[in-house]
Amino acid sequence: MAKRDYYEVLGVPKGASADDIKKAYRKLAKKHHPDANQNDPNAEAKFKEISEAYVVLSDPEKRAGYDHFGHEGANAGAGGHSYGGGGFGDMGGGFGDIFDIFFGGAAGRKRTGPERGSDIRTDLEITLKEAAYGLEREIRIPRVETCSTCGGSRAAAGSKPQTCSTCNGSGQIQYTQNTPFGRIMQTRSCDRCRGTGKIIDKPCPTCHGTGQVRKNRNIKVKVPPGVDNGSRLRLAGEGESGIRGGPPGDLYVYIHVKAHRVFKREGDDLICDIPISFSQAALGDEFDVPTLDGEARLKIPEGTQSGTIFRMKGKGIPHINGYGQGDQHVRVKIVTPTKLTDRQRELLKEFSNIDNESRKSSGEKGFFEKMKDAFKQ
Repeated sequence: MAKRDYYEVLGVPKGASADDIKKAYRKLAKKHHPDANQNDPNAEAKFKEISEAYVVLSDPEKRAGYDHFGHEGANAGAGGHSYGGGGFGDMGGGFGDIFDIFFGGAAGRKRTGPERGSDIRTDLEITLKEAAYGLEREIRIPRVETCSTCGGSRAAAGSKPQTCSTCNGSGQIQYTQNTPFGRIMQTRSCDRCRGTGKIIDKPCPTCHGTGQVRKNRNIKVKVPPGVDNGSRLRLAGEGESGIRGGPPGDLYVYIHVKAHRVFKREGDDLICDIPISFSQAALGDEFDVPTLDGEARLKIPEGTQSGTIFRMKGKGIPHINGYGQGDQHVRVKIVTPTKLTDRQRELLKEFSNIDNESRKSSGEKGFFEKMKDAFKQ
């Protein structure tokens, strides 16, 4: 029976990348492995066909020979070795992939040495002013720590862990497994000592033989000036304790800055809107505006237009990675009064009449006259 095209076997196009070929192979190998299809008499042949195709297409030189000369070119290989026919004379990198897929390889073995503790995340909400000038706050963190009673040994006082006789303290046992490729030596975690290599006859009563306990710990957090929403602080060694003498993890504090009712932050600058009256805008004025430090004096010139922005240097947020600080930008908005006294109305009418006469004498057209001229064009 003629062999099928290797690309067809793996279900990939001829120009497929190495990653695509590997992904296709992994998917098909898992699906058609004989151990997962014990009731299918064709499973082993199908699996061998998939593996043979992968052995060829995963090797750049073998693939090049196959692309030019077909299966004969694949059998010749780069160095003249035959790996056609049965398909397993030279597994190359394919064997390692199969081992990893079905048996876990070295990565599947349980660690028996020291292990670093897990990192912890917590969230801290602060005000804009606290973000600007920094603070120190004590937070309460639940975490796993080494048991103080047994010091992490897991054994009760007066006793000590004994070496496991099943694995001789290695935490692992070896066994052989029959596979389509022959007998393979495998390593797995020892069932008796659960991979620790030690047997605890008298477990510590405090941690119940785990070597660790959960506690709530108060930790001081120093927030530097200039942090922004989403900033992350790392407190080294303040995470959960390690296993079997491993170092502790870290604590990560994520900063959330509450919205301010007056200021909007843009980088290290602050923006605020200040309402002013028509008379202040027309005549100019000097008045106090809020800043993070308190009130500061701001002078606006006469004829100020609504929306004009004034810069107050150095009144923003301190630079977190350097000296100095941002600015505060004050945007003035002219507020039109909704209720007028008789005297105010009288003065405004007088101002309006004077303003109209001034325009007529200067030949300047008013807004509505300019609009009429525009529509006439």
